Amino acid sequence: MTLVSVGLALAGRAGARMSDAFGVRVGRNTLLRLITSLPDPPAATPRVVGVDEYAQRKGRIYGTVLVDVETRRPVDLLPNREADTLAAWLSERPGIEIICRDRARFYAEGATRCAPQALQVADRWHLWHNLGEAAEKCVFRHRACLRPAPALLEELQRTSEPPASSPWPTGHRFAERTRAKHATVHALLAVGHSKRSIARQLGMGFSTVLRFAHAAEPEQLFTGQWQSRPTKLDAFKPYLDERWQEGCTNAWKLWEEIKEQGYPDGYGNVRAYVSRNLRGKPQPVGPRPPSARAVTRWILTRPEALTERDRIQLKDVLANCPELDTLAGHVRSFAHMLTQLQGPPAAGMDRSSDHHRPAEPPQRFARHPERDLDAVSAGLSQPWNSGVVEGHVNRIKVLKRQMFGRAGFELLRKRVLLYS
Repeated sequence: MTLVSVGLALAGRAGARMSDAFGVRVGRNTLLRLITSLPDPPAATPRVVGVDEYAQRKGRIYGTVLVDVETRRPVDLLPNREADTLAAWLSERPGIEIICRDRARFYAEGATRCAPQALQVADRWHLWHNLGEAAEKCVFRHRACLRPAPALLEELQRTSEPPASSPWPTGHRFAERTRAKHATVHALLAVGHSKRSIARQLGMGFSTVLRFAHAAEPEQLFTGQWQSRPTKLDAFKPYLDERWQEGCTNAWKLWEEIKEQGYPDGYGNVRAYVSRNLRGKPQPVGPRPPSARAVTRWILTRPEALTERDRIQLKDVLANCPELDTLAGHVRSFAHMLTQLQGPPAAGMDRSSDHHRPAEPPQRFARHPERDLDAVSAGLSQPWNSGVVEGHVNRIKVLKRQMFGRAGFELLRKRVLLYS
């Protein structure tokens, strides 16, 4: 019995070390075989079951964990997250009355097919999380409202641009080095040094010194090196320039944004363009505007929980943008339904009514719940949720990582069901 407890708690290698400390020498494979041979615990059909996915191999292999929400204990593990597998499991347990799940299509399909009598409840955390993502996209679309464009900025841009004859902007490290060498060569020539003497002193090739000596201006040395060639980035350069003037100076963030718009290349080209062409441009005058993520956080936070500074900034943003003010009103209305469980009854909600459909901003978010309206309505009016299931998903991660590659499905299932 002691070896069983050690094996369930620590699995193979760590369990073998612990057993050795107890004075019982046992191999890690013996402990794993002992766990695998244990019978499944007796389990009655739960009345309220929670369903969620877990990763056996993140991004590749996923399974399904089922938890008795009332007793908070795992009921079973399924080897995949397909609708047919869940439907077969539910068909063997007709006593299930409530199914708490996220809004994944395969879980909705499996539950509807073989447990039509059960009330499906969409998890409120996922609803709020989806609303937050939709709100952030909306705020990002209206990012121009976060800071009015000052008229002085255009004047600064006009006066600080490099001369048209110079293909490299002021501040480019290679251009500045070339200008410095050109000035040095001409200074030495002016005091009587020969070209070969200059080459020896500066460690330059003689032909290079000749090119520097024959160039009256350093810009003449740049011709042919930075000729404009069409690149895949050209179509996105106006957007990068606009975002730079809006205050976004993070090259990685800019690359992620244009990647979502269809840019096919990697981060290096964007970083090079920012370093060469944007670093020398003036930044917007005045305080830096809040980011779209910060504004979204303010909108999603209870007003009484905001600091005075954040409350003032949010008030200014909403005053400058009616669309974001409308978004904030919809978020507050949805938050009230979510926290007070005052959502519309599933059967009585008018699907064509505009009362529960946001007007302009999160239209996409408003359309998606309509596909799963009954479960969403139940999630906004029933006390059940998937919090206990998320806790078991985190526990599965710990158990899986303890076994370091030996986490086959059968072994993992035994540990999840027997060790709790």
